[in-house]
Amino acid sequence: MSVGRICSRTVYTATREETVQAAAARMRERGVGTLVVVDGLGRPEGVVTDRDLTVRVVADGRDPASTTVGEVASPRPTTVVAETSIESALGTMRTGRLRRLPVVDGTDRLVGIITLDDVLELLAEEFELIGGLLAREAPVPDRQDAPR
Repeated sequence: MSVGRICSRTVYTATREETVQAAAARMRERGVGTLVVVDGLGRPEGVVTDRDLTVRVVADGRDPASTTVGEVASPRPTTVVAETSIESALGTMRTGRLRRLPVVDGTDRLVGIITLDDVLELLAEEFELIGGLLAREAPVPDRQDAPR
C-alpha cells in the first residue's frame, strides 16, 4: 500500500516570512502541532512544530511577534512521494527519527502529510481484521473438553 492512500490530504502550511505568533495562532485554531513551511510553488522547505516554538522561541526569550517561521523551522524536511510504500516510509521515519513526513507529488509539491499515528491506525485496523478472521476460523471446543 502506498503512502498516498493513507496520508492526510489536509495539510496546514506556513511561509518562511510569517511571524511565529501568526503560525502559533493557526496551530491553535486548527488543533494541530505541525505546519509545513512551503515556498511560493507549494514545495516543502521546512517544518515547524509546537515544540520548535517552545524550545526555539519561548525558551530563548524571543519575541513571537517579530520572529519569523523561517528563523525557527527545521529546514529541508525529509519528504516522500505519494507512491512510496508504507514500509519504505516507516524505514525513513525510523532511521531519521521522524514522526511525520510531508508527502509530495512528482514535481515536489506538497500533497499531504503522513504521521506515525496514521501508520499505527492502519496497523491497528489490519490487526483487528486479522483477529476477526482468526476468531471465525478457530475451532469451537467440545463441551466435554472444556476445563471444569
